[in-house]
Amino acid sequence: MKKEELKDFCASIGLKYVGICGVKINHTLETIIKRRLSNGHTTGMEEPILENRVNPKNIMRNAKSIIVCAFPYYIGEDEESNLSKYCYGKDYHIVAKSIMEEISNHLIQRIDGFEYKIFVDNGPLVDRYLAYSAGVGYFGLNNNIITDDYGSYVFIGYIINNYEFNADEPLPKTCIKCGKCVEYCPGNALLGNFEMNPKRCLSYITQKKGDLDNDEIEALKENKKIFGCDICQDVCPHNKNIIKTNIDEFKNNIITKLEYEEINEISNKEFKKKYGDRAFSWRGKNIIKRNLELILEEPED
Repeated sequence: MKKEELKDFCASIGLKYVGICGVKINHTLETIIKRRLSNGHTTGMEEPILENRVNPKNIMRNAKSIIVCAFPYYIGEDEESNLSKYCYGKDYHIVAKSIMEEISNHLIQRIDGFEYKIFVDNGPLVDRYLAYSAGVGYFGLNNNIITDDYGSYVFIGYIINNYEFNADEPLPKTCIKCGKCVEYCPGNALLGNFEMNPKRCLSYITQKKGDLDNDEIEALKENKKIFGCDICQDVCPHNKNIIKTNIDEFKNNIITKLEYEEINEISNKEFKKKYGDRAFSWRGKNIIKRNLELILEEPED
């Protein structure tokens, strides 16, 4: 089966940005990760074993290629929202996995002995680097992957498999390097050289357990987001006049704002029951409640 047939099928189910990545050990990425580790630019949420992040065959011994998909989620602006845009619709882990299962089932019917493993933001490999390597998009200064039609408002998923699709090449471009994301980042997380300190990222801060320091609290209060952050994407010129998502689960039954009164009153069990299929639910009720309380807190005289 040719990769063009695969991409035609993906296009038929609404996925425009799909690419193929090879399975060789990525020594360039290995160097990047080692530098980030030495600089302390990690959060502790990353895969702890370096080899698992750069060698696909550590994840699937008989892997021969990786299918990388971008799932657009942009639905427009909501000035009253206190959630990041990626939280508006159904949990992207669930949605993207379901779509990639459909792709995999299509391949099972056409390729003898087809085997695969699916990952959506929960695998050891560096998904953004896979997307770059597969030509799905190109890097912005804010470390996001940018696509021409959907900007950087895309989730990335990948299918490691035992069929050797011909690999794609990275796109020969980067963002325009205007520096707006660096300038407006509330935590000064972006370093201006395609690197970042993720511990300063407001999105990370909103999900961080334990006590927040004064700078983290101020960043939270100033930007009024209780989960995630969109600022580096909102100011990005590549995200102007982009196409809205065609994925129903990201458009329908959306939630753009959580109210303190409700979160304070419901139990942890009720929170999970009501919001368990939402991306903001994974840290639990108490983190959301803490962030709401900090944002609503009256300033000291």
